[in-house]
Amino acid sequence: MNLYANDLLSSPIGLLLSLLVGTGFGFWLERAGFGSSRKLTAIFYLRDFAVLKVMFSAMVTAALGLQLLAALGKVDLAALYVPESIVWPQLVGGLVFGAGFVVGGWCPGTAAVGLASGKLDALVFLLGAGAGSLAFAGLQPRITDFLHAGTCAIGSLPEQLGVSGATGAIVLLVVALLAFAGATKVEHIMSRRT
Repeated sequence: MNLYANDLLSSPIGLLLSLLVGTGFGFWLERAGFGSSRKLTAIFYLRDFAVLKVMFSAMVTAALGLQLLAALGKVDLAALYVPESIVWPQLVGGLVFGAGFVVGGWCPGTAAVGLASGKLDALVFLLGAGAGSLAFAGLQPRITDFLHAGTCAIGSLPEQLGVSGATGAIVLLVVALLAFAGATKVEHIMSRRT
């Protein structure tokens, strides 16, 4: 069922499904240890690459799963929404997000999980993120030109590179496996130093 295509996201069933998916997602984030800012920031100290491994696993699962579902005729990839790439604001936004992650120890989703777990620093982080969002909203009319700087054609990365989605998914899998191996090696080296 495609809730968006059938305009069901704002319906009671869409809201209920969103609540259930969000609750399940938060539950599994907490179970994975991502309700702890120490676990999340350990990647920056090269001690624990769980964040990298989970994020790569999610991307590979989604990429391979979509390709399989498309091959079976269950998903029309052309009907999926792909946002346009706007290089400069996305680069600056990524740097700001990354700096906030390093300094605050949270990203917005994990901070919500941390808050639900009773972590006061997660509340402080979310208040700061909210204040930053309000500041951006006030600043947005003044930086409209910048927000469109470096606009690229709409399309997925495989489309931009001129390869099939299946090839892109397989390349992503290989990159993820190499990253897992490298991360495990670094974790092992760092554990011997402590």
